[in-house]
Formats: sequence, C-alpha cells, structure tokens
Amino acid sequence: MESIFHEKQEGSLCAQHCLNNLLQGEYFSPVELSSIAHQLDEEERLRMAEGGVTSEDYRTFLQQPSGNMDDSGFFSIQVISNALKVWGLELILFNSPEYQRLRIDPINERSFICNYKEHWFTVRKLGKQWFNLNSLLTGPELISDTYLALFLAQLQQEGYSIFVVKGDLPDCEADQLLQMIKVQQMHRPKLIGEELAHLKEQSALKADLERVLEAADGSGIFDEEEDELQRALAISRQEIDMEDEEADLRRAIQLSMQGSSRSMCEDGPQASSTDLSSEELRKRREAYFEKQQHQQQEVGRPGPRSHPRERPTTSSGGLGSSQAGDAAREEDMLRTAVTASLETAKGNLKAERKK
Repeated sequence: MESIFHEKQEGSLCAQHCLNNLLQGEYFSPVELSSIAHQLDEEERLRMAEGGVTSEDYRTFLQQPSGNMDDSGFFSIQVISNALKVWGLELILFNSPEYQRLRIDPINERSFICNYKEHWFTVRKLGKQWFNLNSLLTGPELISDTYLALFLAQLQQEGYSIFVVKGDLPDCEADQLLQMIKVQQMHRPKLIGEELAHLKEQSALKADLERVLEAADGSGIFDEEEDELQRALAISRQEIDMEDEEADLRRAIQLSMQGSSRSMCEDGPQASSTDLSSEELRKRREAYFEKQQHQQQEVGRPGPRSHPRERPTTSSGGLGSSQAGDAAREEDMLRTAVTASLETAKGNLKAERKK
C-alpha cells in the first residue's frame, strides 16, 4: 500500500486530489486548475457575447460568479474533463444510455471518477486489484472484484454521478508493482473525521489514565508512609519486649544463683523475693564462703589457700572449684536465656511481617 499515491483532503481541493490520485502523482496544483477554470469562463463569456454585449443575458452572466471554480477550491466537471484531455483521457457518464448499451463489466475498466455535490474522488485499478482512493479516507481502500459492481451501485443510490475514464493512464510505480503481487488489507481505512474523533477519544482516555495514575501514585505514597509507621511501631514493640526479656533474664539469673547458695547450705543467707543487684549478690556469696572457711579452720582442717583476687582468705581449692561451677552454670543459663530471647524476638518479627 505504501507505493500507492494517495492525497488526503485539504480544504475543498477534492478535485485536485481526485486527479492526482487518478494519475498517481502530483500532476495538478490549484493554480493550474484555476487557470483552466478561467479559460473556461472566458470561453463562456465569448459565447454569451455573440448574442450582444448589451443584451440582458450577457449583463446577467457577467454579474454571476464563476461556475467552474470558487474561493473554497471547488472545481467543476468541465475543469476536470479539460485537465484530463491534456493526457488524452475522456470522461463518459457511467449510467448514460450510450455507455449502458456497451454492456461493459465494470471490472474490465481501468478507473472511475465519482462526484456528489462538491466532492470528487477516484476509484482505480492498480495491477490486478481495485482501490477506493477517496481523499476523505486515511488511506487507500481495497475493493474486491465481486464487490466493485455493488459498490458503484450503492454510490448511484446515494446520489453520486459516476464517470468512466477512457484512455491510457500514465505509467506508475504502484501499477507495475501490483501487477506482480497482490496486497491484503487487514483493517479498512477510516474517514479522516472518524480518525480525528478516534484520536480525540484516545487523547481523552490517555488524560483520564494519567489522572488515575497520578492519584494512584499519591495513594501509593500514603501507603508507603503507613508501612513505614507500622514498621517503626513494630520495632518499638520489639525493643520493649527485649527490655522486658532482659529484666526477666536478670531475675532468672539471680534466682538461679540464690538456688545454688541454698543447695550448698541450708543455713546460708536467704534471698529476698525482690530483685538484687549483681554487687549485692557477690557480697553475699563472699560472706557465705568466709563462713564456710572459718568453720573448717575450727575443726583443724588445713586452711584454705589464698584466692588470687580481691581477698586472700576468701576461697580454698574446693570452694574455688565450687565458684567455677557456679560461674559456669551462670554462663550456661545466660546463654540459654539469651538464645530464648533471640528466638522470641525472631518469632515476633516474623509475625509482624506476616501481618
């Protein structure tokens, strides 16, 4: 289809588009067609003057506008016919008795020119296929051989005048190319007005879509801010939980150490039900160990060796071993409590993410 010359409508220059689409090239311009129209006007004036330049008919003729052209770009059938004579082409009315007596099948012709009121367009055979080259269409419209006669009959019913173009048309690239191949048309071209309306509709839909997307982007920002707030709240709750777990861990360690002291001696210092600081717990353990050492010295047992840290008489070898056991148990309990705390924090985080 790209090789087919097709002028689209500009103003009211449909006669120019009709001729150029017929001849498949920019053969005529408005200036050239205007020159032909002026020539026809002058010929008509001379004929009217033969009846006398003082006659009423002549004066009326001079006052009337040209019948061959107007300011909008319209040109009459006489202008089109004279333009085609330059190329040795002739127009014959399709439904005239003269042509109908010939009984020629439309598919055996080469081209037609159709006119309704002030609009002209060409139907032409290129290669072995027919095309509607109406300048009001967005492109050439393929017409099958079986549909051609029906198409022309439909135009006649709508009030169109149809002219058969007789003579040899100038050679063109599209005709030569389409002699070798056939084209297929998946979508028929639309009228230019329909295409413009379609484009306006698409533009309106695009504008609506952009507004929707802008609104969606705004709500997306709000959603992101809400998500960030929820994440901050979740982190805050986790920190509070971890602080509570740390407090529980400290209490568990203290109670564990108090339980160890009770197992060593029933009359040892009793733990308070309230939380004790690490310094208080250390002092109580040292007091207990000193009491045990003093009792051993009274019964004549070998005195304990000095402990290398803080107080020389605090611990013996056996009590040092006991202290080491207590420290190991405390470390194990600390690791267990920390592990449990981490597992709890992980569980809470997973639950928040699922929400």
